[in-house]
Amino acid sequence: MKNLLFTVLIFSLLLISCSKKEPADLYPQDTSKTQYDTVPVDSFSDGATSVDIVRQIRMSSQQYQDSVKEALKLEAEEKRIKEELEKENKKKQEEEKKKAGEEKKEEKTTSPASSNETKKE
Repeated sequence: MKNLLFTVLIFSLLLISCSKKEPADLYPQDTSKTQYDTVPVDSFSDGATSVDIVRQIRMSSQQYQDSVKEALKLEAEEKRIKEELEKENKKKQEEEKKKAGEEKKEEKTTSPASSNETKKE
């Protein structure tokens, strides 16, 4: 009984999946072309680019150049600040080394005297 139901189910699935389907038309023939109210202009003829468009292009390129210059200025400023910080850090490190060296010298000069005093006692 179970085998019969299983076979009927498989057979019905086969019939459904293998049935002949009509292919969908991806490019229907009855589409109409859209009508534009403009006339195409040849790119090599006079008037292909108007004066206004050329002016906008020049303005945008000028704005671009200005933004590049500003970015370079900011980069140079950041670099200068970074160099100043590095110089200050180097100076601080040198001062700390000098102080540490002086402290070691002071400890060396005071430590033998203190060790001599402890030996005498």
